Amino acid sequence: MALALRGRLAVALLLATPAIPFVAPHAHAESAAQACYKKFNAERKTGTIKGQTYKDFKATQCGTSDAAAATPAATAPAEQATPSVTTPPPTAPVTPSRNPASIAATAAAGSAVLPTAISPKYASEKPGKARMHTCLDQYNANKATNANGGLVWIKKGGGYYSVCNAHLKS
Repeated sequence: MALALRGRLAVALLLATPAIPFVAPHAHAESAAQACYKKFNAERKTGTIKGQTYKDFKATQCGTSDAAAATPAATAPAEQATPSVTTPPPTAPVTPSRNPASIAATAAAGSAVLPTAISPKYASEKPGKARMHTCLDQYNANKATNANGGLVWIKKGGGYYSVCNAHLKS
């Protein structure tokens, strides 16, 4: 009987003890986030944030003390350098970094026969399903004539379905 009472006391102690440390950090995080949001709203109403989003504001103004100290100095020259709104930033050609398998799949897709539009028999389906069924029909037709350009239906890095789906989306 004494063992049962001691066990119950131990369980009660274990259940009560961890609750205290876990409540405090959560409450602090909520109050810090609320304080940051209030600061954002106040600066937005005064017009000092110049169209900055809350996410950007939070990253620059409400981060850790090291980040908050370093960020305003880094952003001040950038704000001074971009006063003219009429000149758009230079656009560089977008070249996604892809693995060699997807580059090979794209190169092989040049010799694959792809459908030009979604098949009318799948027009009543959702767009994604319609593209998939249209690509599958073309893939199966290509298998008979060996016109898939060496692509398999699905392959990591880009198979026939990936290339066909992208082709139909564009």
